[in-house]
Amino acid sequence: MGEVSVRFVGGPAHGLLRELPADPDGAPPVRWIMRHPDGDPPPGGAGADHLYARERRDGAGVWTMRFVHTYPVGAGE
Repeated sequence: MGEVSVRFVGGPAHGLLRELPADPDGAPPVRWIMRHPDGDPPPGGAGADHLYARERRDGAGVWTMRFVHTYPVGAGE
């Protein structure tokens, strides 16, 4: 399995370009949980997780992931 370039749209990771794992057909995951896109987690806790959903490729051929919502205390808690 390779990787594919994805640009995040909306939410705290807006504009971030990142490599994500690609499905066998070359598409990124349908959903992706972004944890701490601005760096280290806050001290003393997991912090918020941000859900993004796959959209389509933009005009340059880069896949986009659109912000859906934030889990305030982390998706796994």
